[in-house]
Amino acid sequence: MKTNRFLTVAAAAFLSVSAYAQTVDEIVDKHVAAMGGLDKLKSVNTIITERSIAVQGMEIPSKSTLVVGKFLRSESTIMGNAMVQVVDGKTGWMIRPTQMGGTGEPEDMPADQVKQQAGQLDPFGSLVNYKEKGNKVELVGKEKVDKKDNYHLKVTGSDGQLSDQFIDAETYLISKVKMDMGGETGEIDFSNYKEVDGIKFANTLEMSNAQMGLITLLTNKVVINAQVDEALFKKPAK
Repeated sequence: MKTNRFLTVAAAAFLSVSAYAQTVDEIVDKHVAAMGGLDKLKSVNTIITERSIAVQGMEIPSKSTLVVGKFLRSESTIMGNAMVQVVDGKTGWMIRPTQMGGTGEPEDMPADQVKQQAGQLDPFGSLVNYKEKGNKVELVGKEKVDKKDNYHLKVTGSDGQLSDQFIDAETYLISKVKMDMGGETGEIDFSNYKEVDGIKFANTLEMSNAQMGLITLLTNKVVINAQVDEALFKKPAK
């Protein structure tokens, strides 16, 4: 009798875990489909994005050039001075104006900053192909975000990076991400999704943490699979 009872409980637990896993995969699959579908996302090799960044009363034009999984160059103009950041996932360099503690000359990027920036080499996020990437995804439950039902997923990256990601239960697009930002918990809100070549991009991003306050990024233009010269990412000689 005890053996039969144990088997019954074990079978119920197994079925519960299986159903839970299927629920997570169903949510992720619908999320990928809502973004444009896995085949479409895999076909993207480069993305060039032009944005306007609103921070502390300033409007800062910026441009990012991404070779998916390989290189990222971000350029912005602050009070007439150029700021450049480049990463390849393992190393990075930057040019900072004197107003931001730099010299205006190329310098190596600190390792912790490289690690933080390198996450942007994967433009569609840690949920897409999460198993192949070695990420773990858990369903926390259903919660309200801005009065809308969202699925709350806890994601553990293959590098140990933790994030809480919220997916709109109607559109299956990301609405909010909470994660570590330089030692502090930060939030990024995603909204105003628009389609470019069959892929949806959030045109409005609002980032906030205790150190930076609120930063709003408004997308003006997105170009997919443009030809990019990789010399753009090489550190210039001083």
